[in-house]
Amino acid sequence: MEMKLLTSAVEWVYTHLKFSDVALALTGLFLLSYLREKLLSKGGPVMWPVLGMAPTLALNIDDLLGWCTRSLVRAGGTFHYRGVWFGGCYGILTANPANIEHILKTNFKNYPKGEYYRERFRELLEDGIFNADDELWKEERRVAKTEMHSSRFLEHTFTTMRDLVELKLVKLMEKMATSKRVFDLQDMLVRFTFDNICMSAFGVDPGSLGVDLPEIPFAKAFEEATEYTLARFLMPPFVWKPMRFLGIGSERKLKKAVIVVHAFANKIVRERRNKMRKLRSLNDPSDLLSRLMQGEYEKEEGNYFSDKYFREFITSLIIAGRDTTSVALVWFFRLVHNHPQVEKRILSEIKEIRGKLASQVINEPFNAEELNEMVYLQAALTESLRLYPSVPIEMKQALEDDVLPDGTRVKKGARVFFSIFSMGRIESIWGKDWEEFKPERWIKEGKIVSGDQFKYVVFNAGPRLCVGKKFAYTQMKMVAAAILVRYKVKVVEGQTVVPKLTTTLYTKNGLLVTLQDRDG
Repeated sequence: MEMKLLTSAVEWVYTHLKFSDVALALTGLFLLSYLREKLLSKGGPVMWPVLGMAPTLALNIDDLLGWCTRSLVRAGGTFHYRGVWFGGCYGILTANPANIEHILKTNFKNYPKGEYYRERFRELLEDGIFNADDELWKEERRVAKTEMHSSRFLEHTFTTMRDLVELKLVKLMEKMATSKRVFDLQDMLVRFTFDNICMSAFGVDPGSLGVDLPEIPFAKAFEEATEYTLARFLMPPFVWKPMRFLGIGSERKLKKAVIVVHAFANKIVRERRNKMRKLRSLNDPSDLLSRLMQGEYEKEEGNYFSDKYFREFITSLIIAGRDTTSVALVWFFRLVHNHPQVEKRILSEIKEIRGKLASQVINEPFNAEELNEMVYLQAALTESLRLYPSVPIEMKQALEDDVLPDGTRVKKGARVFFSIFSMGRIESIWGKDWEEFKPERWIKEGKIVSGDQFKYVVFNAGPRLCVGKKFAYTQMKMVAAAILVRYKVKVVEGQTVVPKLTTTLYTKNGLLVTLQDRDG
């Protein structure tokens, strides 16, 4: 009897309700869910039913950083997000300095890189310092900080940097200026920083800054590896993990790129090991790799540093030293081109320093004392990084439930993103003149003011503050000063200069420029 009644009910529904009615009902349910989510979003982006934030991200993929900034401003500095259903992606995005101080310092232990981040970067970075947490990270940071801050290494890096600028970079610039050739400044600077970090840290010259600008397979593979790794953050694990298992699409390309990257690093380690075995030891080595291999750590622990450890060390140092400063300089030169009054003040400062320190020729190599005196140049670089930070977004993962200073609740396992790019564009942090390229905001009584590190997170903050910050400023100042005293960098009109969607803030299509000789 019951079965007959059920069958009759189904037949009635089938007879009286059309497919269009069912579709209309489902659409209504979807719209009601959408409106509910919109009310709950409190100014932040709407989380679509089932799809979460995916549709909104897809619509704004060409201006993701701009969308983040606009959404954060509307939401008051922080908003919750959710990914597609069953994707397991949820958390918050913030640009609130108080929240960031809480995450990076006050409750630091609750916000490591996290398994979500480390899993996606594991093929490329393995357990290197930028992909490590807890005790492993502490030990790697201690070793890197000890060696990088030694007087011998600092002297070596300065000499290596100066020679590379004067003997290679300047020579290439002369060639470009003489031929009046249009060239990609971004490509040129990436080549410079790649050669510089390899020579300073590993004692190897890859030769990418050669006169004929040769293609270096490792450099190309490294860039591809970072891009394909980023793709994992833009798709749920039930998509990229099967792709990895089957060896298809971006995962196949990532695997090929990582093989090239690791082969390059392994070759450096193997050759340095062999050299040190033949010589027994090196007399007061200068480069970082040799110092680590010969250091007391290895002697005390019985080959504590394995070949794998050194491979991870090389890969991590390259990602830190190659991409960040080159990208920063690209945006700096573009801003200086657009603000001739800033360029004029930089040149005036350099000429004044040269006169005060009795240098006879304006374009002679700069020494450390002269670079330290370049306060306005450093302020201009700092201001450029405020607007165009080399690493635009950082991510942590909550180990336990937490409440941020602004009252935002964070669930265990949540991915917590903070947008460094957005922070440089928020009026409540920088005032009404936040849009202005204004180096003066970093100078007080003729000296650089560092400001609140949790409002300016360009070099990270708290326990993870960048150990190479001094190296980065020295490199940027030396390159910027060496180029500007010789040439006016003219950005080619009509090109589209926008950020590229990758881990560092590359320009999407490079930066095409010409050089005009100052003497001319």
